[in-house]
Amino acid sequence: MVTTNPAQPTHNPTSRTSTWRIGILAVIAVILVGLNLRMGIASASPLFHELQELLGYGTFVASLLPTIPVLCFALAGAATSVIIRRTGLERGIALSLLLLTAGLAVRFVDSTWALLIGTVVGMCGLAVCNVAMPSFIREHHGHRSASMTGAYTTTMSIGATLASAVSVPLAVQVGSPTTALALWAIPASLALLAFIPLSFGGGRTQAATGPHVSPWPLLATSKGLLFTTVFGVQSLLVYTVVSWLPHILISRGLEPAAAGLMLGIVQGVSIPAVMILLWMASKPRLLRPAFVVTASCSVLGFLTLLLLPVELSLISAVLIGLGFGIFPLVMLMLSRSGQTAAETTALSTVAQSVGYLIAALGPFALGLLQGVLGSWTVGLVIVLLFAVVQLVFCYKLGGLRTEAAEHVLVEVDGPSDSGPA
Repeated sequence: MVTTNPAQPTHNPTSRTSTWRIGILAVIAVILVGLNLRMGIASASPLFHELQELLGYGTFVASLLPTIPVLCFALAGAATSVIIRRTGLERGIALSLLLLTAGLAVRFVDSTWALLIGTVVGMCGLAVCNVAMPSFIREHHGHRSASMTGAYTTTMSIGATLASAVSVPLAVQVGSPTTALALWAIPASLALLAFIPLSFGGGRTQAATGPHVSPWPLLATSKGLLFTTVFGVQSLLVYTVVSWLPHILISRGLEPAAAGLMLGIVQGVSIPAVMILLWMASKPRLLRPAFVVTASCSVLGFLTLLLLPVELSLISAVLIGLGFGIFPLVMLMLSRSGQTAAETTALSTVAQSVGYLIAALGPFALGLLQGVLGSWTVGLVIVLLFAVVQLVFCYKLGGLRTEAAEHVLVEVDGPSDSGPA
């Protein structure tokens, strides 16, 4: 009689191959989601002037349109914890990508209402992706969170750069700005296709069955407030730039295609910056300098945008692009926070939902100020002040470090907060 030792591990080539395929698919999924995360927004900004001329909407709609994505990120993002708890992580992200694809496709119709509704639907999909992706990276790439966060944010910058640079030429080629906007549904559908096998295959994370982690009590902790403030202010600055930089430069005499290219440069410069900043963030002593460097570049970028002539706008574009590096640093810290994926999702939910409510003030207020005053100057001075505030709070956030063994964020300069992280 042949006996087997139950303690002896058995080799299952099929299971090992399946795990390997799921791992590769999870990497592809991160890259494709990152690529789409800002395409739908960055592609619209250079076309706002043409869209207003084509559809004939007024100042209020013109100010509301770039604000919709940020409001959706706040309101729909707040529901992400509930969605993920009921559907599971991968199915929740797949559902969000379906909304993104459908919303972008609706913008094909030459109608103000179609433009607004499509933007709302698509941006609600992006909102869930924004909040859920740190948890996805933690679940599938926990041992290489820095490199995958780098890949995620780098492809996000590549997608935004591509969309900004080719948006105007694409609209000219197809003969319609609304048709050009709808074409960005194609790469969104590719990301959806990548998540379908993960949603129904062996790599699927089951819907949560453990204790629910409510995000809102985190606002009563210093860490929750710090993450929310930094995320909110950096988002305000980023979406103000993405929404209005081409319009600002066009009003100063730059050609629309060149203005779109400047926005593309802003996004493109952030790609090498992200790599350097994430390398710095992987060294505990360099986390704070990484935050300070990128936040300082943001201050200088808005200062030069305010003071330099439009012929030197390249300087402002480069500096502002370097300032975009705050986002990946915050995302990396979020992906490393919490003792479970549910805690990570909770902190990500509160930071992003409340943070994006703060951010919505930026593009909407700047658009209204320009409409009322006929000048960008006052609005840019206020934006510059927010950049200074961002620098101060980034210095404080850089004083947190991650206890890798427990995924708990503690303060370097002061006592640890007893609240949940």
